[in-house]
Order: sequence, then structure tokens, then C-alpha cells
Amino acid sequence: MASLVAAAVAGPALILAAVPAYAASDAMVSVFHGIPGATVDVYVNDELTLDDFEPGDLAGPLTLPAGTYSVKITDPTDATKIVIGPADIPVEGGMNYTIVAYLDVDGKPTAKPFVNDVSATMAGEGRVTIRHVAAAPAVSVSADGATLVPTLSNGEEAVADVAAMEYAVSVAPASGGDSVFDTDLDVAEGVNTIVYAYGDLAGGTFAVGTQAIADLGSMPDGGVPGGEAGLANDGSAVPVWVLLAAALGLAGAGIAGRRLVTARD
Repeated sequence: MASLVAAAVAGPALILAAVPAYAASDAMVSVFHGIPGATVDVYVNDELTLDDFEPGDLAGPLTLPAGTYSVKITDPTDATKIVIGPADIPVEGGMNYTIVAYLDVDGKPTAKPFVNDVSATMAGEGRVTIRHVAAAPAVSVSADGATLVPTLSNGEEAVADVAAMEYAVSVAPASGGDSVFDTDLDVAEGVNTIVYAYGDLAGGTFAVGTQAIADLGSMPDGGVPGGEAGLANDGSAVPVWVLLAAALGLAGAGIAGRRLVTARD
């Protein structure tokens, strides 16, 4: 297993850390819903953009111009009942983001933007990004019996470039104890496979979702190609992003499919 390349977390300050991969004036933005048992509506700049957004869903990506967007998440039956926000989310041109709504370690709803690493990988390698967005203590992550991430706390992520192959992945409490989740994870060459551990471990709603950003290219080719966010399922369109484009006044905004794989313990 290749060594951990980067472990980064917490906070919008991370926004400046990723390598630009798109036009300088635009960013790629996806949204992941990781709050269990809460179907929500998402408003951007006071316009309804995601209607009846369900736990485990991924929307996007959408090409957005750089700027700061006011985002709030509400009860779908009453827009005055705020679940999260409103919060100002800065979006910098040339970046690739996933905005994640999730539970903090105390089980309270929160949200933050993660920057997706879309820099090129070495030939024969893929990238694994693990995001701990579950109401649970710190965890350790192992692959094929070897520790990949010894300690990962709520709201944090860790990134590693590894050989492209299938791995047996286990998630366990960092303090010790039995695994709380086991799965086989296929890491493809030139793909950033993003794993979300979300939900409430004590409440029995712990789940894992994966997002894939493909076409990263390989390091010997040089350059920093862009990627496409999405997951390996049906590739159907996400019509809610048409609403987002209209709300933000974007003509011809790029729309990608929703492809989500969710496994439950």
C-alpha cells in the first residue's frame, strides 16, 4: 500500500490548497447529503435549487463562476424551518468542490465544502479520499489488513495515492475495537475514489457512500487535467441542477449524472 500522501481537514481554509483544474473563472461543485433521516430542500442565494434531497444522494457537478454563495438547508414542508445555515460558501475559480451536509461528532447538522484533489496520479495508480462525516468518534481505516489512516476525526479527510486495484477496506474505532464497516473498494487508475462515512453510528444509521472523479490522467503526461464527479451506477441526469443553473443565471451550465453506491453496515 502506498504511503499516505496527504491528510487534510477541517475548514474552508483548505479551499486554497487544491491544484486548479478548470478555467480560472469557474469551479466544479457537487453536493452530498449525509444527514440520515432528513429529506431536505437546499436554497442557494434564496432560490430553491435542490428539492426533496434525500440522505445518501449526490448532485452535480455543475460549473459555477467564482464567488460567494449563500446556502441554507430547510425542512421540505416549511422553508422557514432551517436545518443548516444560512452560510456563505466561497467558491474559487479552477477548483473542484463537494459541499457536504452531515452530522458533527455530537450529532448536530452542519455543512462544509471539501476541495477534491483532481491533480494527476502516477501511471498505474488511483487516488483514495476518505471523509469522516459521521456522528462518531475518531476512526482508523485499514486496507488489506494494513493501516491506511490511523486516526480520522469527524469533519476530516485523508488522501492517498495507491496502486490501482481492489482493496478490502475496514473502518474501526481509532481507540481500538472491532470493525464497524467492511467493504471491497475498487480503485481505478486515474480516478479519485471518494468515500464518505456518514450517519449516526450509535443511532444505527451509519452508512458509506462513494463518489468518483475520473480522467485525472497520469503524472508522466504532465499537466493537470480536470475530472468528472459522479458515481458508478446508472448515469442518469440530475434535473435539480437545471434549477440551480436557472437560479444563478447560468446559461449552458454543464450537467453530469448522479451515480451513487451506498452500503449499510
